[in-house]
Amino acid sequence: MKKLFRRLFAIWILFLVICLAQCGTSTDKIYPTRSGLTESVYSSVTVQPDSLYQVYAAVGGILEKNLVEEGDKVRKGDPIAQIVNNTPLLNMENARLNLELARENYSGNNAVLSSMRDEINSARLKLQNDSANYYRQKKLWDQKIGSEVEYDNRKLAFELSSSNLQLLVGNYERMKNELKTKLIQAENNYKTATIASEDFTVTSKINGTVYELFKNQGELVSSQEPVAAVGSSDKFVIEMLVDEVDIVKIREGQKALITLDAYNTEVFEARINKIYPLKDERSQTFKIEALFIDAPEVLYPGLAGEGNIIIMEKKDVITIPKDYLFDGNKVKTEDGIIEVRTGIENLDRVEIISGLDTQTHILKPGE
Repeated sequence: MKKLFRRLFAIWILFLVICLAQCGTSTDKIYPTRSGLTESVYSSVTVQPDSLYQVYAAVGGILEKNLVEEGDKVRKGDPIAQIVNNTPLLNMENARLNLELARENYSGNNAVLSSMRDEINSARLKLQNDSANYYRQKKLWDQKIGSEVEYDNRKLAFELSSSNLQLLVGNYERMKNELKTKLIQAENNYKTATIASEDFTVTSKINGTVYELFKNQGELVSSQEPVAAVGSSDKFVIEMLVDEVDIVKIREGQKALITLDAYNTEVFEARINKIYPLKDERSQTFKIEALFIDAPEVLYPGLAGEGNIIIMEKKDVITIPKDYLFDGNKVKTEDGIIEVRTGIENLDRVEIISGLDTQTHILKPGE
């Protein structure tokens, strides 16, 4: 029994010595190293067709049938869906009748303008007669022949005839302009109604692929709801969401390394093509677009992945792990705490510009 106790005691002592020896040796003491360092900004990635847009109908109605299927390629102007609605046809017919009436009124063969022209002709003849009588009487009165009352009556009749003619001509011109305006309005209404009646067939605005159909045959279609989604067939863009703290580092033309879940660990190069200036308040991110330098052979809308946008690359610089740096610019060494000047960084390492060399042991803070 004593031998067993002494044996267990010896094993315990040996274990204690090993622990003390290990505790006396810091495993978190390292040297700074020289290596290349790349600073990058992380982003989530979604692949979408270029020029992707939702197709809307210009008129409401019932979807008679879809003229394409998802995945079909279309050219600009090709029909996508057919809509049935009798209301625009009735509106077009009413607009046509109003146009014919306005055109007839303005042509001058209607009773209004015709009677006004007759009144103007009568007033012009009356003015000629009153004018002749007035100047004849005036000539006699200048010779002191006749009475002043007769002269005044001739003069008043002439002036009234002149004013009446001017009034009739003015009314005629106003009526003519009004009818002309109504004619133009009727023509515009007819054109609008004609366009609406022609918009029963929804067509593609680009050359591309039909990626989605939103309505089935017999469903109600309104001008506020899309009927399809169409985008480029062979050109895709990379939509990237960047945190607001990193957006100021992003510039057009920067290189990005893209990985897609569908392609496992394969890395694709891209270039930043566009930066959207408006922040998404819900996600606190900015959207940017990139284009593949060498795109994968097969792409589908909505493919997801991750991206790293290269901000800066340096070769042969002194770096340390980021968890050995504290307070932003301090490092713990065997001789105490020293301050350093840092440069670029990535997820786990940071560049040391000055304050450290590769011969100085550094300790992890807290050791």
